[in-house]
Amino acid sequence: MAEYDNTNRGAFFKNERKQTDKHPDYTGNINVGGVEYWLSGWLKVSQKGTTFLSLAIKPKEDVAVSQAARDDFEAAPEIKPTGSTKESAKVSLDDEIPF
Repeated sequence: MAEYDNTNRGAFFKNERKQTDKHPDYTGNINVGGVEYWLSGWLKVSQKGTTFLSLAIKPKEDVAVSQAARDDFEAAPEIKPTGSTKESAKVSLDDEIPF
């Protein structure tokens, strides 16, 4: 059986784990243009009394981006203080600025 194409599709479910008013009423995921996002929704009431759903999305790759940032940090050249204790705030970098 061929795999279903979920591009530009998503799903929303009632949040059974909601503990405070700040937690979303609905959670799920959505794919937009081939990129996966976490989807959160809160039931709200407008000033005119109309009930609506307020939405927020967050890329699923945030954790991967954070890990990549940590990897870049660990691979960065060591920064060594120069001069006396008073000048220890100054750092020496071997990299040249390309502009």
